Amino acid sequence: MLRPAGGSSFGGDFLVSACDGKVLDLALVDVAGKGLEAGTRALLLSGAFGGLLGSVPHAEYLPACNAYLRRGGPPEGFVTAVHLTLDLVSGDYLISSAGHPPAAQFEAGSGRWRLISARGIVLGVVPDLRSRPATGSLRPGDALMLYTDGLVESPGRDIDAGIDRLLGEADRLVTTGFGAGAAQLVQTMQGAGPRSDDCALALIWRT
Repeated sequence: MLRPAGGSSFGGDFLVSACDGKVLDLALVDVAGKGLEAGTRALLLSGAFGGLLGSVPHAEYLPACNAYLRRGGPPEGFVTAVHLTLDLVSGDYLISSAGHPPAAQFEAGSGRWRLISARGIVLGVVPDLRSRPATGSLRPGDALMLYTDGLVESPGRDIDAGIDRLLGEADRLVTTGFGAGAAQLVQTMQGAGPRSDDCALALIWRT
């Protein structure tokens, strides 16, 4: 679910994916700025980032995106990203982050959400991108949630409070399932009117 700021037709958050039937590769990207200004840059980057996805090993994807940004000269603004590689047969996954809010996993066995500890610096700032990926497994009934900061940030409030609210709202979906969860969560978190920041949410549910 993508919702650009101010009711624009496109914004600075975008999602690219690739799937060969066995492995799903997905990247959720947040370009600094809002609305059309960030959206123009996001349109350019989505083609390059989408072309790299599935073409290079997981460990090389975010460094390749970083190198692409740095070849363009001084950064025009921060770009954060989270990259997921998910084995659709075993459910095993690998997540890497570049300055992005933490992904979250719902574990059906415990009935709880937990934050995933992948860490890394934002893209385009340093030549040698270093990140600390995280691994895990998506079991039947589990779900993964990737989102941008526009969904959980509010003026004057700590982002952790916004993340806690998102997880609390996601708990309400447990009894009915996550089939329509992304749209419902964005609607609940952001309301019906135009917002001042782009936001995006990707929700993957293993049934």
